[in-house]
Amino acid sequence: MLERIITALVLVAVVLSCMFATQSHYPMLVLMIMAAGVAGYEWFKLMPRKAEHLLKPRAWAFGVFTAAISALALHHTDMALLLWGASIISWLFSVHWVKTYPEYDGWYHPILYVIGLVLISAAVTAIFDVWENSPWWLMYLFLLVWGADSGAYFVGRKFGKHKLAPHVSPNKSIEGLVGGVITAVIIIVVVETVYLDLSIAQHVLFLILSIITVFSSVLGDLLESMIKRRAGIKDSGRILPGHGGVLDRIDSLLAAAPVFATGLYILNLIGVDL
Repeated sequence: MLERIITALVLVAVVLSCMFATQSHYPMLVLMIMAAGVAGYEWFKLMPRKAEHLLKPRAWAFGVFTAAISALALHHTDMALLLWGASIISWLFSVHWVKTYPEYDGWYHPILYVIGLVLISAAVTAIFDVWENSPWWLMYLFLLVWGADSGAYFVGRKFGKHKLAPHVSPNKSIEGLVGGVITAVIIIVVVETVYLDLSIAQHVLFLILSIITVFSSVLGDLLESMIKRRAGIKDSGRILPGHGGVLDRIDSLLAAAPVFATGLYILNLIGVDL
């Protein structure tokens, strides 16, 4: 437990420092590229393969390639937008995969290499874009995801009876999901009431975006759990003592970040200035 707490404190300190300690974009940029590289490495090790020959060198090569694609997208807005769109489409398909697992596992196919490249690159570019918009918007995204996850955990632990996806993540319940959504709604209402000066229609649009972001975060968690279960692996990695791998920490954000960033982009296009 102590190891887990120390790792969490170090992670929080590093992320918050990159977010708030300087106006330079380089610390956050480097953090995102590094996260993409390690996540790519971990993703490769979860994928279907015929042999273990040269697994680590090939996994690191994939990680470097993922980091390179992410770095390129971080400097080209059009490429980032394409990645966000492709990511959202992939997540829509994954709803069917989660619902039909384990009866159907045709998704566990080498195409997952491409999907992983898209999901990871889309997530890190979306996180960076939200941060560039405002570090406080990124903090809001984190609060939404973490708040929903915490609410789901405590409510599910106390009242959970009906399993959400028993073959994918046996500990998750429908009651927990409801608790997570209620927790997120409280966060949304507080932020809208205290910090945002919007019309009723704009408030409704922002509420819808935030709730969709919460549901997408749940899907991100379920998809990673399903892939790990199919691959027969408990944690995606061991780089974070007590917490597993980078993918284990950002699984919810893989889906939530592109959805939220895309929503902010669309709201800005239609004249909703946040």
